[in-house]
Amino acid sequence: MEPLMTNRRPSADPNRSAGPEPSRRAFLKTAAAAGGGLMIGAYLPSPGADDAALEAATAFEPNVWVKITPDNKARIMLSMLEMGQGVMTAMPMLLAEELDLDWNDVTTEWAPADRRYGNPNFGGSQTTAGSNSTRGMWRVLRGAGASARAMLITAAAQTWSVPENQITTDKGEAIHQASGRRLKYGALVDKAAALTVPQNVPLKEPTAFKLLGKDLARMDIPEKVNGKAEFGMDVKRPGMLVARVVRCPVHGGKVASFDATKAKAVPGVRNVVQISSGIAVVADGYWAASKGAQALSVQWNEGPMASVSSDGILKQFASLADKPGKVARSEGDADKAIASAAKTYERVFELPYLAHATMEPMNCTAEVTADRCDVWVPTQSQTSTQQAAMAASGLAEGKVFVHTTYLGGGFGRRGETDFVTDAVEASKAVGKPVKVIWSREDDMHHDYYRPITYIRLQAAFDANNNPIAWKERIVQPSLLKRLSGSLDATGGIDRISVDGAADLPYAIPNIRVEYTEADPGVPYGFWRSVGNSVNGYVTEAFVDEIAATQGKDPYQFRRDLLASQPRHRAVLDVVAEKSGWKTPAPAGRSRGIIVHKAFESIIGLVAEVSVNNGNVRVHKLTCAVDCGWIVNPDTIKAQMEGGLLYGMSAALRSGITIRNGRTVESHFGDYQVIRHNEAPQIDVYLVQSTENPGGIGEPSTAPIAGAIANAVFAATGKRVYRLPIRPEMLKTNQTA
Repeated sequence: MEPLMTNRRPSADPNRSAGPEPSRRAFLKTAAAAGGGLMIGAYLPSPGADDAALEAATAFEPNVWVKITPDNKARIMLSMLEMGQGVMTAMPMLLAEELDLDWNDVTTEWAPADRRYGNPNFGGSQTTAGSNSTRGMWRVLRGAGASARAMLITAAAQTWSVPENQITTDKGEAIHQASGRRLKYGALVDKAAALTVPQNVPLKEPTAFKLLGKDLARMDIPEKVNGKAEFGMDVKRPGMLVARVVRCPVHGGKVASFDATKAKAVPGVRNVVQISSGIAVVADGYWAASKGAQALSVQWNEGPMASVSSDGILKQFASLADKPGKVARSEGDADKAIASAAKTYERVFELPYLAHATMEPMNCTAEVTADRCDVWVPTQSQTSTQQAAMAASGLAEGKVFVHTTYLGGGFGRRGETDFVTDAVEASKAVGKPVKVIWSREDDMHHDYYRPITYIRLQAAFDANNNPIAWKERIVQPSLLKRLSGSLDATGGIDRISVDGAADLPYAIPNIRVEYTEADPGVPYGFWRSVGNSVNGYVTEAFVDEIAATQGKDPYQFRRDLLASQPRHRAVLDVVAEKSGWKTPAPAGRSRGIIVHKAFESIIGLVAEVSVNNGNVRVHKLTCAVDCGWIVNPDTIKAQMEGGLLYGMSAALRSGITIRNGRTVESHFGDYQVIRHNEAPQIDVYLVQSTENPGGIGEPSTAPIAGAIANAVFAATGKRVYRLPIRPEMLKTNQTA
């Protein structure tokens, strides 16, 4: 299968329809408050829902709104949030393509916290996570655009008294080719609003695409460059104060008592109040709040976590791995195959907690009055933000308003709401608008970290040295349990933790993957690519080691075991060809290869590295990706590059250490990330596909550690079983 260059359009299924058949009430059409207009939104009614049920906004879930005004402008509401991943452009592209809008007339607006704007892949929650923006919204966005375009065509046909099949559309105009007449959409909105909504409107075929599959400049870039973009840190409110929150340095610890005398003596400090997470020092500005926080005297009840350490956690996990876990996948009989095998092989992998380390630290501005609560926040979830603000303010849903800003990095961290609760509680306590700002140290010490993980892997070979069994035990805190409160419904298995492991694509006859939940008490949460960030490394490093035991080329070994996985094979072939895998690497360099599926996208990666006195330098990354049919190629390329660099930091530099219940790392000095002068050349190739869109914000983070580790082995003969890869690990005679 040939790779696509980034300026070519993908193929797609021309027979896809616009989705569920909406009733008339399923499309809500209202006149705009000023000057009229056509409001169109797509809904996914519940099975069996009737028109009466659909009249109530809470009975169904709209996915997108578009407003076309008489001046021919189209405003598209954004339910997915922009944190650098390009959704502010990709989401409007989906709808604008089917509606045949003039891209220059498209504007966007953040959707408020409202169930009608939810993502169907998250049960209607307004959440931007899990690489689910395009995956969750493409059907309803395209369907809404197609239905709206059909209504405008009908309106034009009625206006000109001609058959509808004689009407075409282009760049926001209805066109009657035979007579040369044209009408802008804005002139048709009133008539279109009175029409019955058409059902089963077919979507465009790829040959008719005018926007999808093309490189379009991102809509968020200009105002980010000229300074008009509002991030959470930019929010200002009349009379606003700024707060720093002092928290117990031990995870889970609480305030025993505090003396605010010295803190209140700091010029500019206005209030010192206890909130649920600690003590909020509220001042005229950040400097005064910080000085007041330093002067605050607090006695802590450190609680049971004061004796917990990373080393102790891993020892506990190792003991748990000695026992059977809950079975996430079982094919054949791995235990029997291992017992009777000609040769067996066992390895242990350990991965640390990881911080999110967003460039914009956590912050939120809240203004709470007796009957209203407003929050201005860089969040990944309007739904969770609203719920947290309701709980903290004591106000009902209809009195809590979320004002979304740009996000200076998310990576899963801004799906949490602790910083929202901080701001709402502080504002409520002092009776003024309060902006809570976390320092970088706050951010490192009180993150919801990627879970620490222990994995034991076994492989078995027959007399001909062919792999006949794969057995894996994963011990990790459960993210699914954090979401649902229990693993009872899944039989004790966290599908998030085993993502990328339980779906191992290789043709090995006996496979068994087990999971054991363990929660040592350190806060943990979603980190970019989640379970795949662990399993993309572990599985591909172990596969590479199995290939080496057979004396086989790592690329060919994988290819042979992927005979039933044509998409994996195609990606693997492209990345091998484009990286020059079959030719020698440049002098002093070695290559490592992987292929991995995450969030319904398949990534192939070759890392080209050198190792000098234990220091690993990544010179070049060659990446191939099959993410289904393509919306904006330039965005895909950017996300591949960004995800690779993010994962590269975790592979080579970053790690969170717990000692005496405290996080040791404080800043970028001891929690290091890849810097500009360390960034490698990155070449990205898009593999043609007709599959539904896959995720793109996270998949490339998952495999980078495996590709680097495999290249390190090629360079040094040493395998890497623990991250990050420290120079001292490669200087010894032992495997890393």
